[in-house]
Amino acid sequence: MNYLKYTQYAYLVAAAFFIYDGISKFNSNRNQAYLSLLFALMAVGMFFFRKKFAKKFEDRNKNQ
Repeated sequence: MNYLKYTQYAYLVAAAFFIYDGISKFNSNRNQAYLSLLFALMAVGMFFFRKKFAKKFEDRNKNQ
């Protein structure tokens, strides 16, 4: 379960990709740009959710 600490950072990589994609498509197709930026926002939210979950899981293992 040690890999759970590191998989949360994949969401930040995905968010960076979607932000780049959204910015690059902003002038040509705004609907796709907004969709990419929405995915970036969701990826950042998932990063914080997974970070909180990993800390909670780690604290639970320390107590046992």
